[in-house]
Formats: sequence, structure tokens, C-alpha cells
Amino acid sequence: MGHGGNVFEELMADHREVEEIFGRIQAMAGQGQQLRDLIDEVTIELVRHSVAEEQYLYPAVRDHVENGDRLADKELADHERVEELLKQLERMDTEDAQMRVVLQQLMDEVSAHVEDEENNLFPQLRQVCSSEMLGDLGDKVRRAKAMAPTRPHPSAPDTPPANKLLGPGAGLVDRARDFVTGRGKS
Repeated sequence: MGHGGNVFEELMADHREVEEIFGRIQAMAGQGQQLRDLIDEVTIELVRHSVAEEQYLYPAVRDHVENGDRLADKELADHERVEELLKQLERMDTEDAQMRVVLQQLMDEVSAHVEDEENNLFPQLRQVCSSEMLGDLGDKVRRAKAMAPTRPHPSAPDTPPANKLLGPGAGLVDRARDFVTGRGKS
């Protein structure tokens, strides 16, 4: 969950972690609880990651990058599509014939988003921010992920200040539910 380093190192480590989980899902022949556990694992990682980006990365993009509002809005739209797919997967039975279709949509959506961030957004932000600022953003992102929800909440606010106020409360409720059900422990 927390990897250390500046904001780019932190977020790119998350990207690699999600890609690794996707690889395990693709290699899996069966369904059942093992697939549900992997879907839960990738959901937890993606939701935490998205919340942290929405709280700190995209506001920095808006403030410092030329045309930052347009870039941040595009990234938020990507997050919205991913959250809808995660919510859909959360409600699906692993035996559902559409499960693999929705999983592939999720993997395609996340892969395109990661590629865009790493090849477009990150380099633009790197050009205009000091290494001290990028390190500070990395610290903020790590703290946000620790408090973030672990389940998709597509209708929750995704911009400050509302997301910074409501996110920790939703995170607390989600982590309590996860503790009681054992979700994310395997």
C-alpha cells in the first residue's frame, strides 16, 4: 500500500502492483472464491490509489500544469468509469458468464489510464514541480491511501474539499466491514 519515494515513485509502484494482480487474474483458469479474493484485492488497491490521486495529485495538476483543469478532468472521468466497473464486479457472482467480460473492460480501462498518466501527466507535472514538492505529494498520497475507502463509491465526491472530508469516514466504514467479513485478508 505505501511504497515510499516521491509521488511518481509511489503511484507507479501502485500501478505495477495492480498490473501484477491483473496478471494473476488472467492466469487463473477457475472462478469461485480465489477469483473473488483477487477481485477484492485489486478493488482495494484501485480505490485507495484513486482516492489519493483525487485528493492530492489532480489538484496539483490543476494548480501547476498548463491546461491542468482539462488534464485533471480527463483523469477523473477515467476514475469514474473504473469505479463503475468495480461496483459492477462487486455485485457479480464469480460464476456469472459476464464476469470475465467486465474484468477485461476493467483491465483495459486501467491500462489505458496508467499509460496516459505515466506518459503524459507525470512528465508534465515533473517539469513544473520541485523535487521537494514531489516528495511532499508522495507523503500526502501515502497518508491518503491509509485512510481511504476500500470499496467503490461511484457517487462520492471526487474533488476537494468534499472528497477530503468524506473520504476518511467512508474509509473507516469500509475497513470495519472488511475486518468483520475478512475481505482483503487472503
